[in-house]
Amino acid sequence: MTVRVASSDVPRALDVIREQGIVAIVRAGSPETAATSVATLIEAGLRAIEVSLVTPDALNVVRDAAAEAPSGVAIGVGTVLTSAEVAAAAEAGARFIVSPVFDPEVVRGAVEARLDVLPGVATPTEAVSAVRAGATAVKLFPASLWTPMALDEVRRALPWLETVPTGGVSPTTAPEWIRAGATAVGIGSALTRADDPAVAARSLLDAITRARK
Repeated sequence: MTVRVASSDVPRALDVIREQGIVAIVRAGSPETAATSVATLIEAGLRAIEVSLVTPDALNVVRDAAAEAPSGVAIGVGTVLTSAEVAAAAEAGARFIVSPVFDPEVVRGAVEARLDVLPGVATPTEAVSAVRAGATAVKLFPASLWTPMALDEVRRALPWLETVPTGGVSPTTAPEWIRAGATAVGIGSALTRADDPAVAARSLLDAITRARK
């Protein structure tokens, strides 16, 4: 297996996620729709885009997007559940891995493949365990089980914890999560299924920027 390794002048995926504060999630019923969504989101200015494995032929969508995207854009693979899927994502050119759960083998595989990895966690105990296992950051999932206030309280005890709340986060609530200390937010259908995804993406970017001031 050949794993593509980013050159030293390409920013780390986590740095891209930190800078923009958004992981845009693409889930689609066909590879063509997914590819169109990825291209639209990149054109709108989003630079961290996760293609979920629930999308048919997702890895080929990732392969094409990773080959064509500017160096400042990080294409990742989501809904990763096994170490074999990590290896396949790495081979396709993904720069980060996202999972709905915390599996030490998935985290280990991503670390070995030199990919940033964001496993899903639902409790502070899971979050700390994931980071100790090598997680780059943690996907707070589903965020609908939490509140920004709860995240703020957790980060008072764990100020170093980098979180990406996902699942139930909307463009309206995204700034609240950022103000509570989230590194970024994960948002999918609110962007890809908007009447004008490009306008929705730019509006969200503006909201995140204002929330950080």
